[in-house]
Amino acid sequence: MLSGHRSAWRRRGRNSRAARIAVPLAIPMALGLTLGIILAVSGGPVTTINQSATGCTSPSASPAVSGSPAAVASASASASASPCPTASTSVGAAAAALVPAAASFANGQTAFRQLGDVATNPVDGTGAAINLNQTAAQAAASMNCTLTVPSNPLSARGLATPWQLGDGCTMTNAGNEGAFVEATILSPGGQLQVYNPLVITAGTTPAVTPAPPTIARGSVVVIDVGFNGNNLVLQGRGARQGNCVDALGQSVIGQVSACNAVNFYRVADAAIAAGALTIPALGTASDGQQCLDTRNFALIDQDQSDNVVSHYLINANGQTEQNTAANANAGTGTTTLLSNGSDDALLSLFVDPANGCTPFTVPDTTNAAGTSPSQALNELSARVNQTGTIAVVPPNDEMTLVNSAFSVAKTNVYRSLVDQPLLAGNTDPNAVAAAYCQNMVNIAPAHNQLDLAKDTNFGSPVPTVGTNLASFLGARLAASFGVLGCAKFGLTDPVSATVNGAGVATAVTYNLAQQKATTAAAAGAGTGGTATPTASPTTQPGSGVPWSVAPPRRHRHHQNGTGM
Repeated sequence: MLSGHRSAWRRRGRNSRAARIAVPLAIPMALGLTLGIILAVSGGPVTTINQSATGCTSPSASPAVSGSPAAVASASASASASPCPTASTSVGAAAAALVPAAASFANGQTAFRQLGDVATNPVDGTGAAINLNQTAAQAAASMNCTLTVPSNPLSARGLATPWQLGDGCTMTNAGNEGAFVEATILSPGGQLQVYNPLVITAGTTPAVTPAPPTIARGSVVVIDVGFNGNNLVLQGRGARQGNCVDALGQSVIGQVSACNAVNFYRVADAAIAAGALTIPALGTASDGQQCLDTRNFALIDQDQSDNVVSHYLINANGQTEQNTAANANAGTGTTTLLSNGSDDALLSLFVDPANGCTPFTVPDTTNAAGTSPSQALNELSARVNQTGTIAVVPPNDEMTLVNSAFSVAKTNVYRSLVDQPLLAGNTDPNAVAAAYCQNMVNIAPAHNQLDLAKDTNFGSPVPTVGTNLASFLGARLAASFGVLGCAKFGLTDPVSATVNGAGVATAVTYNLAQQKATTAAAAGAGTGGTATPTASPTTQPGSGVPWSVAPPRRHRHHQNGTGM
């Protein structure tokens, strides 16, 4: 999620969601992709790191980036510490010998046919029915919404036809109820482009009518949908015309849905293999390591690979329009920029520019002469570039639960929407969940520590979670540990956070001791691909302090306190 990046916090804390979404902007002015007022925070704790845990080599001073999260952010003062310290201990614990990486469960085949369904009598991950006849007040409380897909959504005309947010929900409350749509288009010649279809509140009209994209004959389109609430249900004839998926049977994936995903990735992967489509290398970050991608355990959170980068504008009348320079400069008065808490936005707009990396972007035909990243671009990049220990969606991601239990089948539906290898039907979901947690606690802290100085000098994606990028990432990791139930597998939270009176993380330190997960605690959970997950703790381990970055469950659903 911006998983603070929505994902591990994004969901579903109402206060944090508002902080990451609405940014008042006076028009006319240049908009770009800025998400809000970014505070450049200097200083902060700098601890040392075990180089064996990161493969760190050739240390050198590197620039710290501050200011806007946009890719054009410029370098500022040099970091005060080398990205590859020579000491081998972290604050609070000595770094133990390196524990071999756990299995990635990323060696299967990707989907060759569409998996999943469009729910007609939807239930959430606990099995509770989702009300499709809500009042506005009920929608604000449940944060469940419907999204009507226009007819022929994969065509140029369909892409320019607004999607409609309904069931009592409104884009004026986008922080809790907002939906966002993003299309990635691959031409037969191997050219990629991005287009952002508009979402409007049902019963309203666009502030500016979208112009359709130009699509070459024979192109294939994937549409990814992002959501800032709890559960989004797709409706309308277009949902089936567009090969859309939002559920396994009636069990809704939550915030994740997509249209024509398997078809798109099958064509794109074949084009890559044939050399007809070239995906750029990630490049080297200022810390000397390969730049991150969405399948790197140093970036993932409780629900990786979810949500989109697209943004909208909304006026005082509650009418939305595409976020383009022309629209930003066309009107008068005050408008607001709406954004989706997203892992992809976290990577492209914050982590990459903070660490000297260049996001994967292609022409954005929504915005004349512009370029943009997208969820599909990031997944293609991760598929090509991520090697070694690969992070793919695990069954302890709460959006893959069925009746509050692990589900290999639903995990595979989610994976199919983001071009990830599928699990064999007889896979033990506890083993996958334990391995995911082990790799997260052994890889993410070391990498976060490596980039601590630079990230401390870069603005926070969600200032109500962390005062800078470094403290935000630490808080996000801590929340992910709790929501994924990693303690169930004999692991301990590696994050210690200092918070201010408002509960915002101001500094973080990491225990870099390597840990080994066990599935013994899950023994007897049953067979057939399900196991009961463990609820998140309500206090920070060993401290008794309320878990400020992982709000309590709401409506039997974990909240994503960080908003990304």
